[in-house]
Amino acid sequence: MELSTKKREQAFWTLQILGWGFINLVSVFVVKQISMSLLVYSVVMGTILGIFATSLLRLYLKRTIQFDAFGINEFVKILVSYLMAATLFGVLNFVFGYVYVEFGPALTPSELQMFKYHDNVGIQVLNSLFLIGAWTVTYLVIKLLLKLNRDRIERLELNTHLKQAQLNTLKGQINPHFMFNSLNNIRGLMLEDVEKSREMLTKLSEILRFSLTKNSNNAISVREELEMVDNYIALSKIQLEDRLEFVQNVDSETLDLQIPPMIIQLLVENATKHGISNLKQGGTIVLNIKKEKEQLILEVRNTGKLKIAKDSTQLGLQNIEQRLKLLYGHRASFNLEEVSDEVVANIKIPLT
Repeated sequence: MELSTKKREQAFWTLQILGWGFINLVSVFVVKQISMSLLVYSVVMGTILGIFATSLLRLYLKRTIQFDAFGINEFVKILVSYLMAATLFGVLNFVFGYVYVEFGPALTPSELQMFKYHDNVGIQVLNSLFLIGAWTVTYLVIKLLLKLNRDRIERLELNTHLKQAQLNTLKGQINPHFMFNSLNNIRGLMLEDVEKSREMLTKLSEILRFSLTKNSNNAISVREELEMVDNYIALSKIQLEDRLEFVQNVDSETLDLQIPPMIIQLLVENATKHGISNLKQGGTIVLNIKKEKEQLILEVRNTGKLKIAKDSTQLGLQNIEQRLKLLYGHRASFNLEEVSDEVVANIKIPLT
């Protein structure tokens, strides 16, 4: 289970205080016959200086290091910031040690041994390189472990949400009203054209087969998706007849590109059900698919106004947004708007 930001901060500062306090306490107890004042000064001041230097280092690392895209630049930044933090820690130890020895209370021989190199800034910096280096390695290892745990949780959540999105899409596609209308229209068509009604039954079975099989995939080709759309339009025209005109403008180079299943079909169904079917004179649905730079552009335009009924669940539109977010994050986009007496749905999918 991933720790919350507040708990991570509390854990960091607790470890900072305990860690630096323990290190300074151990270093002081090595010296025999040390006064209480020097003991308190050394532990408290050493802990404060250690926390100060490493907290600045951590602040820099959090703001500048991209742990999700670690490379040579990140390594150089860590190395440089580590050296600067160690130098700062060494100089501060030199300054406060020098001040205590020169201006503080008289020291015993054993206490003077403790401050043997108090006036040598080079030695202080070398000692600091070891301490700050150990802290840096420990910090990076903990960050790595937390990242691995976070990635594992995100993968589990992604799989769960994808399955839920697939289930919601399936529910949205096996629409009882669409099924009833299609079967009823096909039954009426049998009295006029048996051959065509047989063809429509085949298309309906293809839609059901597609919904039950392809929907379990994360991606299919544009070509396969268009077959589904053609079947849906053919069935819709039985009811709407000349009121529905469907136009496709599809670049041939996009046919083999991969997209989430049913995403175009959802847009076309939404345009038919909430757009054209509500217009007495009917209208036109235009499907545009093109490749633009490193993006695949899917656009569906239909005659009408952008009106969402109060009792509408908007399940299809929610499915689109949810699946795009889960599969592509913020790199994909979905937009629905009204432009000059047309409703325009636009999807942009990254190709890299």
